[in-house]
Amino acid sequence: MHADLLPPPHARVPVRIRAGRGPAPRLKAGGLVPFTATDFPGRLAAVVFVQGCPWRCGYCHNPHLQPRTAGSPLDWDDILAFLRRRVGLIDGVVFSGGEPTMDPGLGAAIAQVRAMGYQIGLHTGGTHPRRLAQVLPDVDWVGLDIKADFDDYARVTRVAGSGAPALASLRALLDGGAAFECRTTAHPDLIDADGLLALGRRLADMGVRRYAVQVFRPQGCADEALNVRGPSLRDWPGAAVADTLAALFDSFELRRDA
Repeated sequence: MHADLLPPPHARVPVRIRAGRGPAPRLKAGGLVPFTATDFPGRLAAVVFVQGCPWRCGYCHNPHLQPRTAGSPLDWDDILAFLRRRVGLIDGVVFSGGEPTMDPGLGAAIAQVRAMGYQIGLHTGGTHPRRLAQVLPDVDWVGLDIKADFDDYARVTRVAGSGAPALASLRALLDGGAAFECRTTAHPDLIDADGLLALGRRLADMGVRRYAVQVFRPQGCADEALNVRGPSLRDWPGAAVADTLAALFDSFELRRDA
């Protein structure tokens, strides 16, 4: 993603206030990274990790965030207080997870953070396309994880029918105004080189302009069956596959440390 595709740092836009009879649900935060230069293209940011995910991808590096706990491990008011102290020091805040679109408090949380002048980044697997569409007007950049061909999602997520909401989420991004990239974590036991090429062609045909393949890394992965092949993936999927994918998109990256 090129930085010039994003609005200027601290760009001010109207904040949409949630209409309703009662207070907005409070975000359940499972973690906070105070500073990152890699999770929001062209921006210095903090990352809020939202608690809970309905999918069970074997290569997940945050499996402790998958359960939707009764309470919030981190107090949202404490996070807001921290972010107020960081105004002027960082450009944006990324909501990651877990799966942030699973949380009914996401929209209100984004509005609170945006009111401080921050730009908003969102990392999502697209599990809840309706909520994604609701928050998109207040989001500056989205990283959408594309697990596999949409008909073969359950092989990765271990949840039947999970490809349908992911496809709907991608369509919402294509119809929306936020800058976004699609990215696929690739392991040959889950999607082989031919599968990557077929997926890339499908995404390009749909109108995706920016795509990244993130080669599986075993660090933090609890699935030992996937970890066994980790060291052998240093040169996978090969230059020919990368070159073919690069020709399909305005921007393509092969990432080995993501």
